[in-house]
Amino acid sequence: MAPPFRVFEGKLAIITGASRSFGAACAEHFASRGANVVINYATEGSTAKAQALAKDFESKYHVKALTVQADLSSVEGPQQVVDAAKGHFADAASGRFQIDIIVNNAATVNGQRLDELDLDLFQKTFDTNCRAPALLIKAAFPYLPTDRSGRIVNISSATTTWGVFGQTSYAGTKGALEAMTRVWARELAEKATVNCVSPAPWTPNALTPLAAVRPGVDSQSVLDLAKSIGGRPGYLEEIAGIVGICCLPESGWMTGNQVGASGGGHFVR
Repeated sequence: MAPPFRVFEGKLAIITGASRSFGAACAEHFASRGANVVINYATEGSTAKAQALAKDFESKYHVKALTVQADLSSVEGPQQVVDAAKGHFADAASGRFQIDIIVNNAATVNGQRLDELDLDLFQKTFDTNCRAPALLIKAAFPYLPTDRSGRIVNISSATTTWGVFGQTSYAGTKGALEAMTRVWARELAEKATVNCVSPAPWTPNALTPLAAVRPGVDSQSVLDLAKSIGGRPGYLEEIAGIVGICCLPESGWMTGNQVGASGGGHFVR
């Protein structure tokens, strides 16, 4: 049996939008716990960051890491990710290839108000936030486990329930992703659990239990940021840890859920 800290030993995890920020934190979470990872990113400008991450993961965690540049807002992008993963990770002798974990993190943030909506940006937001996760899972479908051990996590947002100004496109598409999560939980029941994690960007300290800053614990940059936004945001590794919980072998009885990652802000609005 693998040590407890290598709970994803030998599994393959695909994380989209993983060259930086939260996606990179998710990729490191799984790599640090033994998973081989596919680091997807969209543009050439992120190549160096993605390759540096892959090299770091392989050296630090002794796993295999593959970088794949593919624009998931295109129709072809999701299939390109799966094809690249298969070409790199399929067993040379048997041809066996399995995708154990998918984290649909890549997203377009669109903060336009209703009277300002740009139709092209509206369409791109939908294509990236809704269509891409669906097409990626469709492409991965033949390679998902058949014993319910697969884990799929869609990254949503707390804005789907908060009614925030300027969120017609972003919250709307993330709300659609939450609805699809429940559908996929049924359709993939013999292959994988499907859940979504809904982070909150920040919430005022007076409302959110875990938003209070801690001098001597939180960094000075977080202490400074808290002065302007009313509390600390969640650390990326904290949110990534919640994604990881959804993917544990012991989480097989949890599917179709929306898992809050807002420091408690979801119940005080």
